Amino acid sequence: MKPFWETKRLDEMSPQEWESLCDGCGLCCLVRFEDEDTLEVIPTRVHCKLFDPVSCRCSDYENRKAYVPDCIKLTPGAIEDLEWMPKSCAYRRLHEGRGLAEWHPLISGDPESVHRAGVSVRGETINENTLADPEDALDHAAWDLVAERG
Repeated sequence: MKPFWETKRLDEMSPQEWESLCDGCGLCCLVRFEDEDTLEVIPTRVHCKLFDPVSCRCSDYENRKAYVPDCIKLTPGAIEDLEWMPKSCAYRRLHEGRGLAEWHPLISGDPESVHRAGVSVRGETINENTLADPEDALDHAAWDLVAERG
């Protein structure tokens, strides 16, 4: 029997199945800026104040919108609007018909496989609370974090 991610569209998945697709890379928890002229999304090495840089997970996922109102809630209907998501992201990969990567925890059976594969941001980011000004995050632009991980 094939696994659910091979037999269901993203919009057919249960909430539990949907959440299990998150590989724990942390790339979606990075502060980003949008260039007003080009509309290009600029990723940084600065992570959200709720991001746990060791586990690469949100420290208060259920209540995150109360603390970070602009946190993006990823839904099947919003996938096409999230072109800034890394090519390695399971949601993006499945949306594009590419299947899950071999290092994905649902394939490997090991939540650490994403980190061993070098896809996560573990150990590569700083907390936004350490910046004197939110705009200082631009000083930590990191195209390589998103572009090379796919």
